[in-house]
Amino acid sequence: MTPDSPTRRPSDAGGHPGATPSAALFDAEELLLLPDEVLLDGRCVTQMGVHVKHGRFAAIAPRDELCTRLAHLSPIALPNRLLMPGFIDSHHHLTQSLGKSLVFGEPSEIFRRIWVPLEASLEERLLYLSSKLAALEALRGGFTSVVDAGTRSASEIASVAQAAEDTGLRCVLGMICNDQGGSATPSERHAIIARAEEHLSRWPGGGLIHPSLAISIPEAASDPMLRHVSRLCAEHGAVFQSHVNEHLQAVERSLVARGQRPLEHLHAVGALGPQTLIAHATLVTPDELNLLRDSDTAVAFNPVASSWKGNAVAPALQMAALGIRFGLGTDGTRSDGFRLMDAAETSQRLAFGLACGDSSCGGGWRWLEHATGACAEATGLAQTTGRIAEGLAADFLLIDLDVPEMTPSWDRPWELVRYANRDQIEAVFSNGRLRLWQGWPLDWDARALLAEVRETARAAIDNAPIQRIHPRSFEHRDRHLPRSPGEAS
Repeated sequence: MTPDSPTRRPSDAGGHPGATPSAALFDAEELLLLPDEVLLDGRCVTQMGVHVKHGRFAAIAPRDELCTRLAHLSPIALPNRLLMPGFIDSHHHLTQSLGKSLVFGEPSEIFRRIWVPLEASLEERLLYLSSKLAALEALRGGFTSVVDAGTRSASEIASVAQAAEDTGLRCVLGMICNDQGGSATPSERHAIIARAEEHLSRWPGGGLIHPSLAISIPEAASDPMLRHVSRLCAEHGAVFQSHVNEHLQAVERSLVARGQRPLEHLHAVGALGPQTLIAHATLVTPDELNLLRDSDTAVAFNPVASSWKGNAVAPALQMAALGIRFGLGTDGTRSDGFRLMDAAETSQRLAFGLACGDSSCGGGWRWLEHATGACAEATGLAQTTGRIAEGLAADFLLIDLDVPEMTPSWDRPWELVRYANRDQIEAVFSNGRLRLWQGWPLDWDARALLAEVRETARAAIDNAPIQRIHPRSFEHRDRHLPRSPGEAS
């Protein structure tokens, strides 16, 4: 074996500096973990131990102190590992995973031509498969929690909840309460409210499902419904979600119909507040930023969505300066927590920082915080998860630091934002249980899921009245590049 040949790491932790622990070590109700680093309050701290018991963080203290106090436990040494909170996705669409790259290159408002037709065509099994596939992708990307904005499928929403629970993904589960379909009657509106109240009381506290209510976009609901649903969420301690000020078309439609921009419209009907989570807010005026601040309304900042199909980039740094709560979200684009943080920083640098000479653009720590603890604050999960802290749910990641990209280390938080990769995520835990080990679940067959999705996705797409504008990449290439002499037709 040459000096540059790869060496296999031993299966047990032992004393080898680069050893990989066995997944079997984590199969216990109580764990005493001794990682090299723990992410605490924005700092990667050494010489700390973490005690997990009954799904929660029971103690975080100096390792020697914990080992003495918990002599009945066998400590699990985790050399060259970082224990950090799981990422939180503040805005997702779990039931859109069967479509994914169908939207690449498409002009804005793809929900009208692709997502609504696709979701509406999903029967219960496909709804479950789509949600489980999305949940698996999220966990592989380091997300232990997601906020789902609701589905347009008529199938039972419990299928989405079941998929999240089966994979171990914590989910703020939105139920759409639109009543502005052009023919909605008062009786139908009463039925929507009744279902909303049932949804909010359906899942008891302490589990992985946190019910939420949603209006797709403000124009999709009557003013009384917007007001009622928002207040209902406030009364139940739940999150009210809506896509707001995302695309120019929606802003202009609102101005024509009401003389108000969508965010102004929500304010006028009393639908803003601490319970409200606005998705996108990419097109906001200074006055609207003040509305968000003064009402304590939170924002889901989706930088990858802006890059892939948006009209603008939300001014997240300005929101932070004003004290507006926000979290990072994927919008179902790409479930990768590290690349999401990188996209957040990059979007702010390109859209705002370059023009004013801001070389920091959040200082690295900003994006790590708004992907974890601050995101929990924005999504109603702060009392449950988002930090490594005593009493909170043990939703966390073990990150392999024994890689070239993280060596040497001079500023770990910023390195996590710019250098870290999904393949460094060795283990994903939620409620103290190991859900993924080296990218794959241990207690259910993910390969079987992928096989079933491959078998069923084509029919699901073909049966949905999807309208695409942009050709597929190879078709686009054929239009723009001449064929080479020997290329097959």
